[in-house]
Amino acid sequence: MTIFAIHCLDKPASLELRLANREAHLAYAGSFKAHIKLGGPLLNEAGEMAGSMLIMEFDDIAQARAFSADDPYVKAGLFQRVDITAFKPTLGGFAS
Repeated sequence: MTIFAIHCLDKPASLELRLANREAHLAYAGSFKAHIKLGGPLLNEAGEMAGSMLIMEFDDIAQARAFSADDPYVKAGLFQRVDITAFKPTLGGFAS
């Protein structure tokens, strides 16, 4: 298994779209509870949600991409950018 950082930035002025899809996103992400190490919204300088960060464990990047592609936020067109990168924790609670 490999740990991946899934970093998503919202399109500008899209807070309403995020809020409209938040419940579906949380339900979807919750169905992958066994894969999630850490996750939550990114905040802008005003303290408003403006993106998402998930640290997740999958067999390979194809599974991470499939998870992301099926996320209700992605399907709603919320994000201007999604980056998925293999991640090796070396400090903190997830370090190996």
